[in-house]
Amino acid sequence: MIWYDYYYLILVIPALIISGIAQWKVKSTYNKMSHFQNRKGLTGAEAAARVLSYYGITDVQIHQTQGKLSDHYDPRSNVIRLSSEVYSGRSIASVGIACHEAGHAAQHAQNYAPIKVRNAVLPVANIGSSLGFTIAIIGYFIGISPLIDIGIILFASVAVFQLVTLPIEFNASRRALSVITETGMLDEIETGKAKQVLSAAAMTYVAALLVSIMSLLRLILRTRNRRN
Repeated sequence: MIWYDYYYLILVIPALIISGIAQWKVKSTYNKMSHFQNRKGLTGAEAAARVLSYYGITDVQIHQTQGKLSDHYDPRSNVIRLSSEVYSGRSIASVGIACHEAGHAAQHAQNYAPIKVRNAVLPVANIGSSLGFTIAIIGYFIGISPLIDIGIILFASVAVFQLVTLPIEFNASRRALSVITETGMLDEIETGKAKQVLSAAAMTYVAALLVSIMSLLRLILRTRNRRN
């Protein structure tokens, strides 16, 4: 148990702390920018519609959904789901987040390559997140090295999934800010504030990747004696 806690303490806990800070930062930045109304009075829904129009996308709907910061694009139903605050809100934060989600819709419409890679990894990552660690530990205790390797590979797929997710999220934000600038939805100062919101949100994905990498390293170190 001491050995177990040692790797968790020095690898995973610091990463979890960083992840917690990133989550706090995005909420703090969102709350701050929610108090700044955009000068044109655009709602998040209207801003998302402008991004869709910019890319010539006509088959994606924009719906309101429950929860805070629950905004996402659902490619299965071709719907951008925006939280109430973002959907009808006229803040800079609402415009930035709504345009980011519309950026995801544009990615799918243009068959953005990293999305195909992420979708290919997703089934394995789902298995790895729920069973990878358990399989590796069972393999360790019963002394079957191939089982350890299978568990580690499955668990590693989670980190691969999150790694591929990074360019997708950064690209969606770049698309959003580019359309915001080109169409004049926000002025220069407002665009800078929207960028702060999207940058803070992006860091949560970076932090999640860090947690996965540290957890993977912990698993490898924990099982290395048996595999040797």
